[in-house]
Amino acid sequence: MNHDALSPTCCPEPSPQLNLWPGRAVYSGPALELDMHAGSVSVLAVGNEREFTLQTADGRRRTARSALIRARVPHRIEAHSGWMTFCYLEPGSAAERACVAALEAGEEPVRVSAAEEKDLVQLCATPERSESADIDPRIRSAVRKVLRNPQLPDGATEFAAAAGLSRSRFLHLFREQTGTSFRRCRMWARMLRAGRAFLDFGTLTDAAAEAGFSSPSHLSSTFHATFGLRPSRLLTTGCVIIDETYTTHYWVNDDACLGE
Repeated sequence: MNHDALSPTCCPEPSPQLNLWPGRAVYSGPALELDMHAGSVSVLAVGNEREFTLQTADGRRRTARSALIRARVPHRIEAHSGWMTFCYLEPGSAAERACVAALEAGEEPVRVSAAEEKDLVQLCATPERSESADIDPRIRSAVRKVLRNPQLPDGATEFAAAAGLSRSRFLHLFREQTGTSFRRCRMWARMLRAGRAFLDFGTLTDAAAEAGFSSPSHLSSTFHATFGLRPSRLLTTGCVIIDETYTTHYWVNDDACLGE
């Protein structure tokens, strides 16, 4: 990732860029006219060059340079032709809590700021140096397991048993500790796995199967509900996809195979 994640104009004709880690992702590029959607994890949205308009499901519209939007909050962003950086945060991670603290978000579902959050974007693009001390170790272990093997069929019942909790207590504690549900956390992990699988296999069909989706259309509809656009729309922008797990670079262009 470039050290100055908010300066795409430093290079001629920059390409959109998507960086993938086991638990998080950072996208920098045009906002792509996103539809109303609700993310599976918290997202830090930053206007690279100018302010943007954030609209929530209640019809409220706010102008901001940056915004922290919690998981499961329906919203859409109008970037007014500007570039955006979206940092999708690992549930319960130190980076997520740092963003909450920096924007003084507390329990607010949406928090906006007029400031440029370059330091936070850099934090989101840097490997976690420490675990969050505030998260229950049983839930942290569950999150790590989900991120490692999101395609496995084990559900909340199996995870609860492994944590020594009842299913209802596990689900409540998971949501309380991470800010998202177990189901949405696993869906997020499958999205990340699908992104890496696309790099390996080159088609959405294979990516969907590798990540545990029932079909490419299931992957596409879930992607749209989570990010506000179809994966095929992203893949035809010339986006540079980088798997930070292995720091291997791949380029996706209009000739990429989007097999159904």
